[in-house]
Amino acid sequence: MGLAFEPRLYEDIDAEKRPSLAEALVPVFGMLVFLGVGIAGYGLDPQFPLFWGITFTGLFSRYWLDISWEELYNGITDSLHMGIQVILIMFVVYALIATWVAAGTIPSLMYYGLELLTPKVFLPVTAVLAAIVTFAIGSSWTAAGTLGVSFIGIGAGLGIPAPMTAGAILSGAYMGDKQSPLSDTTNLAAAVTNTDLFDHVNAMRDSSLVAFVIAVALYAILGFQASGDIPVGRIAEIQGALVGSYEISALTFVPLLVTFGLAIYGVPALPTLGAGVFAGAATAVTMQGTNFADVWTIAQSGTSPATGMELVNGLLSNGGMIGGAWVVTIAIAALSLGGMLERAGILAVLAHHLGRLSRGVASLTGVTAVSAVSMNVLAAEQYISIVVPGITLRNLYEEQGLQSENLSRAIESAGTTTSALIPWNSGALFMAGTLGVGTLEYAPYYFFGILSPVVLLLMGLTGWQITYKAGAAPAGADAHSGSASTTDD
Repeated sequence: MGLAFEPRLYEDIDAEKRPSLAEALVPVFGMLVFLGVGIAGYGLDPQFPLFWGITFTGLFSRYWLDISWEELYNGITDSLHMGIQVILIMFVVYALIATWVAAGTIPSLMYYGLELLTPKVFLPVTAVLAAIVTFAIGSSWTAAGTLGVSFIGIGAGLGIPAPMTAGAILSGAYMGDKQSPLSDTTNLAAAVTNTDLFDHVNAMRDSSLVAFVIAVALYAILGFQASGDIPVGRIAEIQGALVGSYEISALTFVPLLVTFGLAIYGVPALPTLGAGVFAGAATAVTMQGTNFADVWTIAQSGTSPATGMELVNGLLSNGGMIGGAWVVTIAIAALSLGGMLERAGILAVLAHHLGRLSRGVASLTGVTAVSAVSMNVLAAEQYISIVVPGITLRNLYEEQGLQSENLSRAIESAGTTTSALIPWNSGALFMAGTLGVGTLEYAPYYFFGILSPVVLLLMGLTGWQITYKAGAAPAGADAHSGSASTTDD
């Protein structure tokens, strides 16, 4: 995926129409207040607090910043244009999960997984497998929407809390995504910073491994603490419920093979997932004997299994394509708000003033991280968290003689990985909706997403892995020359 438009930079905005820093902060604070009051204060879903923010931002931009309604509409259109593929993927993944349940694909994965895995090794193995699969296919969303759903079921059968399982899935998925040359965010980060793709991937490798190894070790500790004793016969009871309702067979893995095969071959995410839906429907007809019309009703409206075991019923229940509407409405509202903030020049002003705080490598690294995370919060889209800091700050990296991969690594480490931690960000909405675990529930266990920006900041402070252009030397009071290296441009 990429961007369908070029966000405006600070220099692109007429000085007479450019918001001041104080003006730019008004709608930002307004949005945070509305979200806090609506969600935390009144227990509302995010849709209408976001709608309040859209209304306030629109009125403020029109009557205080003198931005025309047409310009604001264009901003919303651009943002939705950028996010339309994300929205379509959300709908398709919900249909895919429903057809894979009907096909017996997910029930079979759960059945065999319960035989092969133990509670003590489940969490670290989940993280590692998710990383390997995502690296191979280049899409954290595809991995989470397919294998991730099965891991949630397996973990429940082993007595592992769902938030822990979701955290392990996300840690592995985003680790693999960052290291995969097939990943859209990896390619985008390299493109907007004018960095060679493999230079970018290599620059991320060591820091990502440090964060991931620590995360896996923490999952191993959690596995020992959380597993406890499984009640006698529990796994056999779950497997019996699965066998009693589905044809459990390796042949039900055909949809999985089709989806991952296309992804590895390089087919984009949307047609790949669409093919997975058709493969799931065909498998449901041939393996489970489901009526053709019933399969598509399931894809549309979801599954309501009656296995005779409440735990299994809950794990395999799915809302289908229609069930994705709740998540999609939040994504549309958040993208609309982000588009208005971009068109009003608010994102550009904030990024510009953040950049002015930089005085050396450590502060520049910190500014990049804060800029990427703030774009995730305000624009609700991980691509903006890559593009705006990537374009805005690259001149500062040039001025300090830094290689461009320092910037590309920073925006991925702080932008891509933290998108799943912001409840209204499209990444978090997808992961929470797909895995059935709320963002604030899995966030404490999403170790890689927490550790990745922390390791990044430590790199800036110590100079580890910071690379300079030929002839350039570490400069600035907070740069550390001892650990930095100089390479050719």
